[in-house]
Amino acid sequence: MPQASSNQASTEKVKKQDLTRRSAPVQGRSKERSKKIMDVTSELLERVGLDDLTTVLIAKEVGISVGSLYHYFPNKHAILYAMASEWLEEIEKVLTKISAWDIETILLDDLLEQILALNLKAYKKQKAILTLVQAMFSVPELRSLDTEHDELVISHMAALFKRMGIHSHIKERERLGRLYLETSHSAFLVVVNQNPERAKRTLADLKLMLLALLKQHLS
Repeated sequence: MPQASSNQASTEKVKKQDLTRRSAPVQGRSKERSKKIMDVTSELLERVGLDDLTTVLIAKEVGISVGSLYHYFPNKHAILYAMASEWLEEIEKVLTKISAWDIETILLDDLLEQILALNLKAYKKQKAILTLVQAMFSVPELRSLDTEHDELVISHMAALFKRMGIHSHIKERERLGRLYLETSHSAFLVVVNQNPERAKRTLADLKLMLLALLKQHLS
């Protein structure tokens, strides 16, 4: 029905507005305050977790009133949405950088090592990445970003696999892309919280698994 469609569009618009910053940080001071709010939220995510995170707590840690906080973000999910969006932009930069490499001339072993190292750097850069990713998956308001992340990685890897020599149908390469995503994404979230020695071993095992998978399809 037209009316039902209109109501649904209106609801989606309201939800989107609830995740939009109140004030676009265009000036230097405004940008700094917005960044500080997100940085403090990241630190609190690590300390108290998602369930106990509140705008009152965030405002107190930032050193501003809740009213001032709402001038920048309407709720805590809007802050998380901004954080997740920035992390997603970072992942896209990594994938774009990899796509610019001369893939066809790099040995598979070296290529995988470079891909994993560059991606891991992006995961380590984001504070409280594990909790943020969990929020992207579990919080309805953030789930679109989780889907966007998955589609971004899968499409880039499917194209990359073709350049590496895997000439299967696009659907098959997307299947491999999802397998790569699920395997590497889970491993990265573990590695960032391990001590250096354990992280090194986990990363080596991840590389070994991906090498075996890709060699099978290359042959």
